[in-house]
Amino acid sequence: MSAKHVNPTRMELTRLKKKLTMAVRGHKLLKDKRDELMRQFLELVRENKALRERVEAAIKAANQNFVLAGAGMSKEVLGAALMTPRQEIDLEAGTRNVMSVEVPVFRYHTKTSDPNDIYCYGFAFTSADLDGAIKNLADILPDMLHLAECEKSCQLLAAEIEKTRRRVNALEHMVIPETKQNIRYITMKLDENERSAQVRLMKIKDQMLEEAHHYSRRAEETAGR
Repeated sequence: MSAKHVNPTRMELTRLKKKLTMAVRGHKLLKDKRDELMRQFLELVRENKALRERVEAAIKAANQNFVLAGAGMSKEVLGAALMTPRQEIDLEAGTRNVMSVEVPVFRYHTKTSDPNDIYCYGFAFTSADLDGAIKNLADILPDMLHLAECEKSCQLLAAEIEKTRRRVNALEHMVIPETKQNIRYITMKLDENERSAQVRLMKIKDQMLEEAHHYSRRAEETAGR
């Protein structure tokens, strides 16, 4: 909003001063929010990197074990061994609030508490490599879920950081400078109007004094006759 569109009145000046106070306060709060979001985002990025390395290493080990198991077993036996899983997992998806951003939280529960229920086959006709692959995947499941949380949280925080950054820039480079400019414009106009009013009052006063002086002289001349 440019100064030429501002109504130079005291009411408008009061409104703009309140607006400036709110804008400055909002700017500070948004900067603090942006900084805290950045801090938490960087922590999540570091955690995400460590989790991804662990998960990729475990999946690589599981794949190697599956390849070895497939080399030592026929495809039919391998398929039959994995056909009827014994263990089940219930996944619960929730959220938690991080600086007004709802990030996901995953929790899971197994059908049974027996850790050996991950093996859905007998050990007589299967390879130990298959056991290692199943164990690798079972052990890495919590990290995989946590990795999913971290990656989605990073995406959501990055979007919120960008949104907050745009708001901070808008306040810092547009709203606050324009409001200050408008306040200066109105203040200058009001001062100018006040000086003009004082000049008019002084002129009126001089005219009244001059008229009073002429009236006194005419009264004295009339009285002298």
